[in-house]
Amino acid sequence: MVVVGAGMAGVQTAVALREEGYRGTVTLVGAETHRPYDRPPLSKAVLLGTAEGSAFDVDFDSLGVTLRLGCEALGLRPGDHVLDTSEGPVPYDALVLATGAEPLRLPGAGDVPGVHLLRTLDDAARLRPVLERQHDVVVVGAGWIGAEFATAAREAGCEVTVVEAADRPLAGTLPAEVTAPMAAWYADSGAVLRTRARVERVEPGTVVLDDGTRLPAGAVLVGVGARPATDWLAGSGIALGAHGEVPADDHLRTTAPDVHAVGDCASFPSRRYGERLLVHHWDNALQGPRTVAANIVAAGAGEAPAVYDPVPYFWSEQFGRFVQYAGHHPAADTLLWRGDPAGPAWSVCWLREDRLVALLAVGRPRDLAQGRRLIEAGTPMDPVLLADPARPLKSATA
Repeated sequence: MVVVGAGMAGVQTAVALREEGYRGTVTLVGAETHRPYDRPPLSKAVLLGTAEGSAFDVDFDSLGVTLRLGCEALGLRPGDHVLDTSEGPVPYDALVLATGAEPLRLPGAGDVPGVHLLRTLDDAARLRPVLERQHDVVVVGAGWIGAEFATAAREAGCEVTVVEAADRPLAGTLPAEVTAPMAAWYADSGAVLRTRARVERVEPGTVVLDDGTRLPAGAVLVGVGARPATDWLAGSGIALGAHGEVPADDHLRTTAPDVHAVGDCASFPSRRYGERLLVHHWDNALQGPRTVAANIVAAGAGEAPAVYDPVPYFWSEQFGRFVQYAGHHPAADTLLWRGDPAGPAWSVCWLREDRLVALLAVGRPRDLAQGRRLIEAGTPMDPVLLADPARPLKSATA
């Protein structure tokens, strides 16, 4: 068994294989030389210097998992059952693709000093002294990573300007009425949010906008999204989806024999939501490997495979708020508020007919926990009771 990608999805696949009783050899191939680590702390504790790293607490030796680090995947020959790497060919009986996603770069800014991404441990290490020196910082993109970095930079005492091409934060993620109260969080923290602002170019020490505005920038953080890290699969015969992802089936198998895909690099068909989902979040990289491992072991025993159809979940810590989301709201036909969005704690519920399909909770973790279970169960809800923020979600059923 070979797992390519040593992030959350790859590590959890190796662990889950052993938990499921897989007795063959397991090799984990990773491009970075660092011992496998968790990514969420990079924009928080690691960035601020309150933690030196975020290595997974996994004893690979006792699990019998061989690590091949500093070993980059270069190509795949499914017909020969061979993974080509920078360290030579790696044969496999079964392969799990878990190469994750890579951040999008700002065109023309790649060689400009002081322009940063935040995806790896090395990225966080390069950014830590930027915050320590309290530079003027420009963040390009008001998405999740942009907001989290802006939060850390303000906490470190930096002057922060966030530049967003859309008319609001999280424009590609949440409806306008939901993101409207979030725009105020930037000003409350002392950060400047400039919407409808596009970057024309980046010069050393300056970001130039398309209207001619010049923003001082001791450092620039680019947070404009990510794409599946799958370019290395070109010529392999594995077709890629519209976003460059590997389109797995509902058992997380690819079109190539004995090749599975999981985490940020893969999409999967959701029976629950009636569409294919591409989920770039930590929980998907935690849950998917359990299905992959169970199905690999089941195939060896001649048993039926399990279906992967989770309720997507993610969280973000930004501007002193704990934001959580479960579900998939585009499938909804009704939106309901619980609480005052101008206040410190509120939730948004999305219904399809009378079933809860998604929920966003700001400072209301109990709403999230109960809502997630209600989404999974498909429990009919009473909209009137649901809109009462004093009533527990679990008691707002029809």
